Amino acid sequence: MDFADSATTSTTAMRSSTSAADDDILYPEEHNVTSVSDDHETTCWGCGLRVLVSPHVPAFKCFWCGAISNQNIIKCENQNFRWRRLRDRCFVSILIVFMLLVICGGIWAIYPVLVSPGYIHGGVNILIAIILSIFTLSTFSLSAFRSAGAPPNILWGSYPAVTKGALENYRFCEYCAKPKSPRAHHCRSCGMCVLDMDHHCPFIGNCVGAANHRHFVLFLISAIIGMIYASVMSVYAVYHIWPPLNNWQIHLLSGAFGQKLVMRMLKDIFVAFMSSMLFLPARGLVLIYLFIASVSIEIGLSVLLWQQLCFIYEGKTYLSHISASEGEGTAVKDCQNFNRFFGFPYTRTRYLPSFFSSKKRHKK
Repeated sequence: MDFADSATTSTTAMRSSTSAADDDILYPEEHNVTSVSDDHETTCWGCGLRVLVSPHVPAFKCFWCGAISNQNIIKCENQNFRWRRLRDRCFVSILIVFMLLVICGGIWAIYPVLVSPGYIHGGVNILIAIILSIFTLSTFSLSAFRSAGAPPNILWGSYPAVTKGALENYRFCEYCAKPKSPRAHHCRSCGMCVLDMDHHCPFIGNCVGAANHRHFVLFLISAIIGMIYASVMSVYAVYHIWPPLNNWQIHLLSGAFGQKLVMRMLKDIFVAFMSSMLFLPARGLVLIYLFIASVSIEIGLSVLLWQQLCFIYEGKTYLSHISASEGEGTAVKDCQNFNRFFGFPYTRTRYLPSFFSSKKRHKK
């Protein structure tokens, strides 16, 4: 019996060692898994409570205030921040001066042609040009020199004062050294967190955010209308001051047919225009430049305005559109987003007669 028991024990040991070896071959990764029990205490920046977290977790959320803390954050200092701000302000000032020169030059070139039919006709067109210019410059200045929208200051860092869920999904901005709401983003060019940040526009030297987004869109609308008006008036003025074409410069050569005839006609017309341009006054050259510049700017601003209006309709910003984690689940496509964006307090039913806005009565 002892011999049998020892044999059975040895056989069982051999089978267990064989199965262990087979497990090592088939499932080698299972033996590399170890339990993590080296949790450590850390302080939540939002409420100041001590939280037990694993050191292998890159970020954690506080159970009390809801603030999100990043354990592996690396702070990068903003270098040459003042130099960038000074550069942006100088560029915006130069751009405003350039816009004033273009507006004054265009009015100087178009004014004699507009006044020639009558002073009333010229005065009305000049008044329209001045109104569009003032509105465009004012909205541009508000977009450039007004703050893009700083997040509101909230209480943080002390447990008795910070209530439960008061900092839900808030993060700590290492650059500004204060809480950053989920709707805010930090702009390194402006050196601040911007609420509902859309993008940083180099042409206005400022971010487009909650405080100046409406002025930026209004600037695009007024600028496009102004460019359309400038291009139309430029064509009208050039048509009246362009020197007459010499009839001998446009002629049909005998023996030319089909495509060859068309090409020669286009060549003669081009030569006639270039020859007559030599006698064009300085006003005409200014008007040609104004037409080309206005059409180019109009195309670029129209594309940007269409993009902005699409984002407003979707209830998003540019940053939330390109981000996979923001704006997709909560944004609702609705025309009411335009009312909320532009601040229209009343709907169209306010201005309609009472029988349009009254409730329908159903007969029993």
